[in-house]
Amino acid sequence: MDKLERILHVDDDEDIRVLTKMALELVGQYKVEQFASGEDVLNAAETVSPQLFLFDYMMPDLSGVELWRRLQGFPHLADIPAVFVTAKSEYAFAEDLMSQGALSVIVKPFDITGLSEKVEDAWSKYQAET
Repeated sequence: MDKLERILHVDDDEDIRVLTKMALELVGQYKVEQFASGEDVLNAAETVSPQLFLFDYMMPDLSGVELWRRLQGFPHLADIPAVFVTAKSEYAFAEDLMSQGALSVIVKPFDITGLSEKVEDAWSKYQAET
């Protein structure tokens, strides 16, 4: 089983980026590369090498799912799994994302101290399935 070390996180909210980076790097000991928009990630896609995507679902330029689909066009990113963060708390919405291949859906507001554990749980599930 591969240990999760590198996460690419995209969220248009700077406060969320700061808190998420602190939680994942300090608690989870992950290397987190962050971007404020989908377009920023696409412009840097050739230079990133994450093991996991952590995407805000609702962003101004591209939704998290749209971004994920576009990143799958890059051979080195085609098989990277994604976890989505969203304010949409409906069960059916989360189920739809999961049916599209998402590893997990984390509903905002979330407990920042438990974020690393949620990400690790999703990664463990992914590793068990592959």
